Amino acid sequence: MKFKVVPVPPESLDFVETAHRAVPLVAGSVDDCCARMMAKANVPARDQAREWLTFLQALGLAKEGDSGFSRVRKDYDTETLAAAFRERVFGADELIALLEDADGVLTPLEAFDRFEDTVPNWERHRHPETWEDIWAERVRRLLEWAVLLDLASWADGGYRA
Repeated sequence: MKFKVVPVPPESLDFVETAHRAVPLVAGSVDDCCARMMAKANVPARDQAREWLTFLQALGLAKEGDSGFSRVRKDYDTETLAAAFRERVFGADELIALLEDADGVLTPLEAFDRFEDTVPNWERHRHPETWEDIWAERVRRLLEWAVLLDLASWADGGYRA
């Protein structure tokens, strides 16, 4: 299963550890988990806390059950997170492949232009007036996460693998 949610990237991967520790070991309701994420990881809003819970699930650091989210006890490093990111976050692997195939750097707009065909039709129909803006932002976030996870770098006004 691939996860579509991509939160705003933090300044450093240290925040992933903070967010991971904010997820309860014993499953709590989604509302309780969001409140805990807000309190323990200083996530400012409930919708952002929910994004983080889902993203941590994509990275294999949380799981969602019938009663809510719980923390996965797991040792991880940047390489492990990067592999989960590519494997379980929708569009990540495709975007990294686009960077790898590029003859130089790609700006976020150039990356989106090359990625655009990957956006599912149902997403285009879901937000017919704004899907391009929504997905351009998602591509930008994916690129920034790729940099944090050492899958890409920022140089000369663009991204490269």
